[in-house]
Amino acid sequence: MKLQQLRYLCEVANQGLNLSKAAESLHTSQPGISKQISLLESELGVDIFVRNGKRVVKITPPGQAIIEIAERMLRDAKNLKQVGQEFTNEASGSLTIATTHTQARYALPPAIKRFTARYPKVRLILRQGSPTQIAELVTSGEADIAIATEAIELFQELVMLPCYQWNRCIITPPRHPLLKLEKLTLEAIVQYPIITYDFAFTGRTKINQAFEAKGLTPNVVLTAIDADVIKTYVELGLGIGILAQMAFDPKRDKHLRAIDASHLFEPSTTRIGITRNSYLRGYVYDFIGMFAPHLDRTVITAAMEGHP
Repeated sequence: MKLQQLRYLCEVANQGLNLSKAAESLHTSQPGISKQISLLESELGVDIFVRNGKRVVKITPPGQAIIEIAERMLRDAKNLKQVGQEFTNEASGSLTIATTHTQARYALPPAIKRFTARYPKVRLILRQGSPTQIAELVTSGEADIAIATEAIELFQELVMLPCYQWNRCIITPPRHPLLKLEKLTLEAIVQYPIITYDFAFTGRTKINQAFEAKGLTPNVVLTAIDADVIKTYVELGLGIGILAQMAFDPKRDKHLRAIDASHLFEPSTTRIGITRNSYLRGYVYDFIGMFAPHLDRTVITAAMEGHP
C-alpha cells in the first residue's frame, strides 16, 4: 500500500468518479490511476468501486469505509510534513485561507497586513467561494482554515471557533424616502425592490427569517455574492440594498447612504473552521489571533481536542 494509491483513490472520489478529471487534477494518466487502484483492491481483497466496463459508476460499501480511512491517512501524512517544516523553518511556508468575498474584502485586510509584515516568507493564499465551498476546501485539505458566517457549522469534520458578531444595514441612494423615517421597519423596507446577498452567503438566512416572522414577502429583484456588486446596482437605482454593516464605508461609498438595521435582524456570527486533529504551524495560530484576539493558542488547542 502506497500513499500515492490513496491519493489516486481519494481524488477519484472527489471528482465524482470521473477518472479523466482525477488524472488531469493529479497530472498523471487515466490508465495509471486505474492500475494503481486495481493493485490496491487486490492487496485489500475487496472491490472499492463498481465498474461498468472501464467506467467507475459507484462506490461499494467497503470502498466507502476505505476512502474515509484513506482521507484520514493522507491528512496524517500532511501533519507529519507540517511537524518537520515547523522545526526546520519556522518562519516560512504557506497559509491558504478559504473565505467569502465580504470577509476577504472588509474583515481580513488588517489581519493580513499584520501577518505579512511579521511573516514575509509565508505565502498567503486566499480562496473565495460560498460557505459550503469554503468548508469543502478545508475538509479536502486544499485550504488550512475557513472563515465564513453560514453553512460551515454544518460540517462535523470542522472545529468551529467564533470570531465576532455583526449585523446589517440598509443602503439607499441619497434623498431616498426611507432616510426620512424616524425608525426603520420591515414593513417600510418591503415597499421597495431589494438587492441583497445570494441565499448561500453572508447571513441571508437571518434576513429571510425576519421577514417570515412578520408574514412579509420581500421583493428581491437581484442577488449577488459580492457586496460591491450590490452597492453598484443600488447606485443605479434598481432598489435598496441589505448589506453587512462592515461592507459600508461612508468615505468610499459617497453616493450611497446607510441606515442601521441591527434592530430588525438577528446578529450573525463569523467563525473560523479548522479540520479536527490537524497540525497547525505556529504562524497559523498567530494569524488566527490577529483576526480574533480572544482566540489564543490555548483556546484553539482546547477546542481542537474537544474540550469546552
